[in-house]
Amino acid sequence: MPATLALHDSAALRAIEARATVLLGGEAFELMRRAGRAAWHCALRNWPQAQRIVVVCGPGNNGGDGYVFARHALEAGRKVRVVRLPEHTPATPVAKRARDEFRDVGGRSEAFVDVLPPADLIVDALFGIGLAREPEGTARDLVDAMNRHPAPCLALDVPSGLSADLGSAPGSVVVANRTLEFIGAKGGLRTGGALDVAGRLELAELQLPPDAFDGVQPQAALLFPDALRQAIRPRRRNAHKGLSGRVLCLGGDHGSGGAVMLCADGALHAGAGLVEVATRELHVPAVLARRPEAMARAVERSEDLAQSLQRADVVAVGPGLGQGSWGRVLLGAALAAQRPLVLDADALNLLAAREGPVLPPDSILTPHPGEAARLLGVTADVVQRDRFASASELAERFGAVVVLKGAGTIVAAPGRMPAVIGAGNPGMAVAGMGDLLTGVIAGLRAQGMPAYDAGCCGALMHAAAGDVAAGEGGERGLLPSDLLGHVRRLANPEPGR
Repeated sequence: MPATLALHDSAALRAIEARATVLLGGEAFELMRRAGRAAWHCALRNWPQAQRIVVVCGPGNNGGDGYVFARHALEAGRKVRVVRLPEHTPATPVAKRARDEFRDVGGRSEAFVDVLPPADLIVDALFGIGLAREPEGTARDLVDAMNRHPAPCLALDVPSGLSADLGSAPGSVVVANRTLEFIGAKGGLRTGGALDVAGRLELAELQLPPDAFDGVQPQAALLFPDALRQAIRPRRRNAHKGLSGRVLCLGGDHGSGGAVMLCADGALHAGAGLVEVATRELHVPAVLARRPEAMARAVERSEDLAQSLQRADVVAVGPGLGQGSWGRVLLGAALAAQRPLVLDADALNLLAAREGPVLPPDSILTPHPGEAARLLGVTADVVQRDRFASASELAERFGAVVVLKGAGTIVAAPGRMPAVIGAGNPGMAVAGMGDLLTGVIAGLRAQGMPAYDAGCCGALMHAAAGDVAAGEGGERGLLPSDLLGHVRRLANPEPGR
């Protein structure tokens, strides 16, 4: 598996397709022929026993891909029924040709009425990347009928109703068991709500000439756990703790001491040389009992922080900080110290309420969608509707690295290509996971890793550790502390062979 994968938006994919058509001699139908054949092979690999196949074809080129698929299935002896929208016929010359070739081998299409026929497999070739609005009328009914059907569903390129660029759906959307993407991987299919509807993803690059991709800028890069091998280097043999950085974890108001402890655990297991915890006095004994390797300090006033802030290479502030006067004063002191910051949780909520916040250079923000919404002055639904735009807007507004958490975490920074974390699982949706992530990122940053790289590697390490832990005991009931040993192992990757 590669360590990274380029992700494209629909505009880039259309440019690649147009250039590939020219390089292939101007034969536009050749790409459709390849796409339909790749889809048929995908169906054979995953549902070899399917004899009754219903292909739902739309009027555009995605529908043309479906007609090519249907022809291959029919020629292979399958019972194929093509269902189309009543008011539509193929709208492009290549889609019309695909339909005609299907008819030439005895295929027939029928208009959709109420329900889909019995089938062992449904193929969604209704809209693809061409849909820019909510399905309406019969189109909406057809999407809903696919979702009600008991047979598994293979979506061609993009589940119909889903935005390939945004990863969200304005209305009804096909919930596929598997999606076969054509030409290039799509950013919108790998973050947010798309992960609930796209199913397992496969990519058919259609053997395009490499020149077709020249000069086309990806939307983002998808990072797999193997990328950690390239980013994290072994320590020098004569290393000492001072070379591995000093992290100050600041938080843990009354009733929230566990959050700052998890933050300290994350920094230590990610490799920080020294970790100090500045928290309420009543939490100091618990910190020492749980993690004697951490240096615990009672902090009740901003003056109590002066020496700790001066010594710190990185300050992780927010886990359990609270939004009362104690938290506000401590956040103010951390901002005034102009040390590299990793801000999470209540530090972000307090930051959203401040007038004209000025962050130290290369600060890292780690919001979940609700916190991102407060920082932007919008709703969480707006953030989730376009996670790429939200992360980028936050990065530009605050001049910081932004780790927008959630399914398909996005890391953005001014002037940098966004990264999507290709790891993680629903079991990580539990209190304390974000506190641990804050510590992991701070620990990597303290070891000298640039802010953007620390955001990417920390989020990837945290998510990959969650996957390993979930593989051992299941997703439900997964705890942040279950990740600690795996974080340490992933912080020491074997060099690539």
